[in-house]
Amino acid sequence: MTTPSSPASDDLIRLGPQQSERRLVLLHGWGADADDLLDLAELLVEPAVSVVALRAPLPHPGGSGRQWYDLQQPNWPQLPAARTHLRQRLEQLATDVPLEQTVLLGFSQGAAMALDVSTSGAGLPLAGLISCSGYPHPDWQPGVQAIKKILLTHGEQDPVVPYGASEALQEQLRQGGIETDLISFIGGHTIDSSLFPALRHYLAGQWPA
Repeated sequence: MTTPSSPASDDLIRLGPQQSERRLVLLHGWGADADDLLDLAELLVEPAVSVVALRAPLPHPGGSGRQWYDLQQPNWPQLPAARTHLRQRLEQLATDVPLEQTVLLGFSQGAAMALDVSTSGAGLPLAGLISCSGYPHPDWQPGVQAIKKILLTHGEQDPVVPYGASEALQEQLRQGGIETDLISFIGGHTIDSSLFPALRHYLAGQWPA
């Protein structure tokens, strides 16, 4: 079974300054790559914000793109290693911008990874978290959180990850005592442009003043 290698600095793309008072970390979806969400970041944040797009550690079985773990394997045996690997990478990034000044934005499988690593157990002291078209991992339960508020977005006609997955996430997060908003839109498995004002508003409210 293939497992992620140790974190490497060349498995990411940076925009803006390496050190900043604010950072946005992007986690792409299954079969995409680190550059997939960069255009979105440029629409959401100012140039002074540090942006880091992480590349998933495993090759996609289709021959192009990357994956955090193989969705096609029963019971997702690569998930525990992927979880540990991502947490290490986020803690490494905190050496130049603290986690308390970092917002994590994930799409699809990247959203599932963001939620898992950031909210399971002791979680991570992030400034915020945005889950776009995400889903809960099996046996995932949010623990004690430093994140004040989480934003979920999801297309009501999503043919890949059903809209109900984000409804389930919202319910579990609220039961865990985490303020959570879910924004729906008429559309499929994407981050629709109609969401951009809400995403910018959320980011502005989560970063330290």
